[in-house]
Formats: sequence, structure tokens, C-alpha cells
Amino acid sequence: MTRHATKQGATGALLGLALGDALGFPTEFHDVPSILAKFGPWRAMELPVQRGTAYITDDTQMTLAVARGIRTAMDRSVLAPRSMEPPVREEFVAWYHSPENNRAPGNTCLSACDLLDSDRVWQDASQIHSKGCGANMRVAPLGLVPGLSEEQRAGAAQLQAALTHGHPTALAASDLTARAVYLLAQGVDPTGLVGHLRSYAYENRSVYREAWLGDLWTRSQDPSARHFVERGWDECLAVLERLDAVQRTADPELDPCTYAGDGWIAEEAFATGLLCFLLFPEEPLTALRRAACTRGDSDSIACLAGAFAGAHLGAAAWPDAWTNPLEHRTELLTLGALWDA
Repeated sequence: MTRHATKQGATGALLGLALGDALGFPTEFHDVPSILAKFGPWRAMELPVQRGTAYITDDTQMTLAVARGIRTAMDRSVLAPRSMEPPVREEFVAWYHSPENNRAPGNTCLSACDLLDSDRVWQDASQIHSKGCGANMRVAPLGLVPGLSEEQRAGAAQLQAALTHGHPTALAASDLTARAVYLLAQGVDPTGLVGHLRSYAYENRSVYREAWLGDLWTRSQDPSARHFVERGWDECLAVLERLDAVQRTADPELDPCTYAGDGWIAEEAFATGLLCFLLFPEEPLTALRRAACTRGDSDSIACLAGAFAGAHLGAAAWPDAWTNPLEHRTELLTLGALWDA
């Protein structure tokens, strides 16, 4: 595996995530026939631009919150639980209070961020029974930050999820999503990606990252930390096995949700977003369009597909005509340049 500095995988992933989010924004909550009736053939879908801007949703807003928090933590110190939790928490609370937080945000994120806006320990704010895709739609930055150890990347991916979504499947799916982004940015061949991810899931199946999660597991009904974490990885392994079985045989004209789930929950958003990318690994706009034209959580599925495609192909994957009107473009490019350097 070699990292191609010229590829600009971080810039590509961040732009792809936001583009997928913007493309899926108007199609979320609609079934495929009504999307086709409104927007025409899915392979020709155009980026929706209003008053010169392609608007994003809470998916990109929270990705930027994670990215800013990580950047602040690493400016002050090495990335560790104590350096990371306060600035990411601050960013989540700022997002919660922002007047821009009007893009159909998820209830779990709203409930948890309301509780994070206090002096309680974060574990008491975490929604322990929620594994919504809000946990991992925003985790891509942790696959892109250079110089992290495997333990830092995994622990930080799980911690950012756990601040709002405490379910073990949310933690495992976030860890896997960051891992997939990282491997693609490093140059792993997409055809072998699911195999890499299955091996990673098996290796980490019984690992509870106490340094990062503290006593979070005690809020669940599990008899032990190990039981808690295995429950999450087993759900992710099941969806990876499904993905492995269909990635070469799936009909690209059929709604990807049929194969990997509707994406409202973390492991399905991960799997369906990844499937959309794997169907068209060298055709990034086609992957985004397929992801946006789905019956499920279209913007989250498409933002993950975009992150995977951009990490794989780099910044050149996305035409200027799409990236120029993108909301938050300047900040996305600044973060991408920082992490590609």
C-alpha cells in the first residue's frame, strides 16, 4: 500500500462526501419511482443548485464539526481521549445551537447534543440504544488524518460516534467506515476492500477500547464490556458478509438498498454506501447518482459513497462544475489540503 501524495485523497474524500450529501438532500424520504418521476433517469441526475449554491445537510455539517474538533485536539497535543473529547463536544454543541441546524437533523444527535451542553460526563449524554447512521456519516475525517496509529484511528472513530450514538454497532460501523476511507486513500484495490474489512472486523471483534470509551458499556444491559462490543461487531460482520456475496453480482439498475439495507442505521449506511462505490469504482459521479437514487437515507448513503470514491480517486474525481457551487467548499478544501500535505 502506498499513499499517493499527488492524488489528494483527503480533499477528494471531503468533497465527495459533501457532493453526495447535496445530491441526496432532495431525494431523502422518497422512494425510487418518485425520485425518477421528479429528477429523470438516475444516471443523468444533476447537482441541485439554488441561488448559486449546492446546499448540504447535517451530514456534512457534523463531518466538519468532527474535523474541526480533531484539528483543534491535534494542534494542542497528540490525538488522545482527553485531548479529543472536549473540542469535538464543543463543536457538536455549537452545531446544536447553530441557526444553520435546520437541515432535517437526526433526533439522536439532537437529544445527545442537548445533554452534552452541560457539565455531565459524555457517557451520560450518549444515546446507548441508538445505532443511527448519524454515528458514521461524519467519521470520514478519521480515515484521512495522517500519522495516526491504528489504535488512535479506531479509538477516535468510536469516541466521536459514542458522544451521540452509544450502541455497539454504531461504534463498530464508525470504526469500519473510517478504516475503509483510510485503506482507499492509501491505495488499496477496491476489489479486495471487503476482504480487508472482514479481517479487520474479526481481529477487533472482542476489543473494547476502554481508554477511549471509559465505562460507556455499563449503560447497556450487557453482562460485560466484551459482550457489549462483540454484539456490535457481529452485526457489522453480518452486513459485510452480505456485501461480499453481492458486490460482484448486484444489478446496478436495482436500488442498492435491496441488497444492503435502507441506510437509516449505521451498519446499513456503511454497507449500502460502500456497495454504491464498489458498483462503479472508477465512475465517481455514477456512484453518487446511484446512491442518491435510493429508497433509503439517500443523503447519508451518498455522502459515504462520495467519501469512498474521493478517497480512492482523489480530488480530480470531481468536476469543477460540481465543486464550485458547493456550500462550505473553502473549508473542505482547506482541511483537505492540510491532511494531504
